[in-house]
Amino acid sequence: MSQPSVVAAVPAAPSAAALVHFEASFTFETDCWDVHEALAGGAPDFVLLDVRGTEKYAAGHVPGARDLAHRKIVAGKLAQYPPDTLFVVYCAGPHCNGAARAAVRLARLGRPVKLMIGGVTGWLDEGFALAQLP
Repeated sequence: MSQPSVVAAVPAAPSAAALVHFEASFTFETDCWDVHEALAGGAPDFVLLDVRGTEKYAAGHVPGARDLAHRKIVAGKLAQYPPDTLFVVYCAGPHCNGAARAAVRLARLGRPVKLMIGGVTGWLDEGFALAQLP
């Protein structure tokens, strides 16, 4: 009998557990396509934060995103937003944990937050353009 592949060596979770896990993931993250669609609608019900830093933001960011580096996320910078404002955060891409760091900071401040999986890399992979500062 042949050995199972590395993929099958660890059995998949039972379907009920998988359902709970994957349904819960939507409460923590969204994707580039859904963000793009919401922004294209003209009145997004969230604030999109580019958390990479001002220099990278200026070089190219998701249109409609606001520049707020994850290290600078503090209560005072969020005072202009109602407490129930949903923040969606992104960074460079799947190789970067800046968005997760931003999500932690926002959650510690009691703010609703989701991570845009893929970040700038995912945005570009979907064929969407970046905006640049003049």
